Amino acid sequence: MRAIQFTTYGGPEVLKMVDLELPKPEANEVIIKIEAIGVNYADTARREGQYVVPTPLPFVPGAEVAGVVDEIGSDVSTVKVGDRVVTLLGSKKATGYAEYSIADDRGLMPIPEGVSFEQAVALPLQGLSAYHILKTMGQLEEGDTVLVHAAAGGVGTIAVQLAKLMGAGKVIATASSPEKLELASELGADVLINYTEDNWYEQVLDATNGRGVNVALEMAGGRVFIDTLKCLATFGRLVVYGVASGEQSPFNPSSLMARNQSVIGFFLPQIMRKPRLLQSSMKELLGYVGSGQLKLQIGGTYPLEEAAEVHSLMQGRKTTGKLILKP
Repeated sequence: MRAIQFTTYGGPEVLKMVDLELPKPEANEVIIKIEAIGVNYADTARREGQYVVPTPLPFVPGAEVAGVVDEIGSDVSTVKVGDRVVTLLGSKKATGYAEYSIADDRGLMPIPEGVSFEQAVALPLQGLSAYHILKTMGQLEEGDTVLVHAAAGGVGTIAVQLAKLMGAGKVIATASSPEKLELASELGADVLINYTEDNWYEQVLDATNGRGVNVALEMAGGRVFIDTLKCLATFGRLVVYGVASGEQSPFNPSSLMARNQSVIGFFLPQIMRKPRLLQSSMKELLGYVGSGQLKLQIGGTYPLEEAAEVHSLMQGRKTTGKLILKP
């Protein structure tokens, strides 16, 4: 089968098309014929050797796949050959950027009628991240004010909508251009702020009459993290789910004490270790998509062999929404 692999860490140019042997499923595994592959910043971090956990070489990137069950192991009873499924890959044998992959049957979610492979594959990483950042970690309550950074990105576009579906009273969206802010507005954001402006956090405070936000989603790190702390209300929760700038932030934990504020870390693989939590939230997300309540932003669909170009586009911040590869 064809697959995209890298044998050394580096820029997009290290991604090469190779031929690999088709995997064989063990008792609780299935083989998926892949129809759509989600592209994520986690893939670029893997490629650069900068991921949260070590990346062994050689490596085939990709964690999100949607497709058709092609073969099942002897103990698999939850799906059958021909079923349409979406999953987050967790096995060391898994191959995301490829024509086929092996997957654990416990992580498979049926794709409902009316939901395409492309829509389904846009959900596992960004959708589950947005869901659990808001609900599980951020403890979003009815009427809360939510701050969503990078609101035109993969997590951001979903988080803006989910925050509203979960009962947020006000959603404040930040982005780097008028076009991206317009997209956030179309998705339901109430307040739009360009975070490239020096006083953006003052605009957040103005929009909340000085009270600050109850939940903040932060993935940039560096100065953005420090300024986001200034935006938190009393009992506010700041959920960190990335460091896109590559900059760490000096942080004094005792500064949180005066207003009972929290800084919370989020890492999706920990959610994946709780299958019931994963399955229920994914089912809810697919239901939102099927009913039209959640609109997924597909930024582009590209052939598998253009993976290096897609990485370049994404890291150059020349795209909005979800980028998808097709074998």
